[in-house]
Amino acid sequence: MEQLLINLAIFAVSLFALLKASDFFVEAAEKIGLSLGIPPFIIGVTIVAFGTSLPELISSIEAVLMGDSKIVIGNVVGSNIANIALVLGLVAVVGKQVKVNEHIMNVDIPILVTSAFLLCFVVYDQRVTFFEAFILLVALIIFLVYSLNNDDGEETEKVAISWKSYAMLLVAGIAIKFSAEYTIKSVIELSKLLNIGSDVIAASVVALGTSLPEVFVSLAAIRKGKTDMAVGNILGSNIFNTYAVMSIPAFVGTLVIPDNILHFALPFMLALTIVFAVMCISKKISRWEGMMLLLFYVLFMVQLFT
Repeated sequence: MEQLLINLAIFAVSLFALLKASDFFVEAAEKIGLSLGIPPFIIGVTIVAFGTSLPELISSIEAVLMGDSKIVIGNVVGSNIANIALVLGLVAVVGKQVKVNEHIMNVDIPILVTSAFLLCFVVYDQRVTFFEAFILLVALIIFLVYSLNNDDGEETEKVAISWKSYAMLLVAGIAIKFSAEYTIKSVIELSKLLNIGSDVIAASVVALGTSLPEVFVSLAAIRKGKTDMAVGNILGSNIFNTYAVMSIPAFVGTLVIPDNILHFALPFMLALTIVFAVMCISKKISRWEGMMLLLFYVLFMVQLFT
């Protein structure tokens, strides 16, 4: 019991440190980007979008280096499910109604659905090859190039910053590395102590924890009446998770896809993504649809552990 409590405490502290360090890293990167005269739009679709998936990415790389690559697919699939079912569900319930604009419906949703099908195709043989990882990385680059080409050509004046921004970027980067390392170590130990697969813990507790930034950012956007930003944040995070978090760790080592993720969590994610796309046809997501998404998340968590 003592070892269990110690590892739970290490997990909670290291995950919190990972999320805070990622926030500081993105904040410093944004300031540096503005100081170089990079338009806010480009910063948004690159630095900020990448930053929301930074905890998943670094923790997944650490998992591969520690020889427990099952955590990677659990992290990606669990985070994608949490983003749609939990984050979007809360946004719809709190905001009463979420409007979906034409660009999201005609461009972002098809890209999201395509990424979900591509992920299923890549892992169906329960491994991710170097070539498949390369394909996912190319898909990410195509997505970024397309997003950047939708820039409105805004001009941005360079903003003066101090050396503190560069120092924050460096310190935050180091903090991310070590906090991710201890997060994964505690997950591996907890899986042994509780006799639960590390992939299950990754798909549930870790995925939930790393999705908390999306919860706060999206709810803040709803309070400001920026529903498009809330939906765009969820879409961008899922696309980055699928393309970046699944591809980059595969260059570090071989990724193993466990049976329960392949036969339950992955089909659940695909079905949920399609449900999300169908909901968007009406160009709005109602409160009752948000409640349904939250019920889906509860169902997923219960089934995952049973």
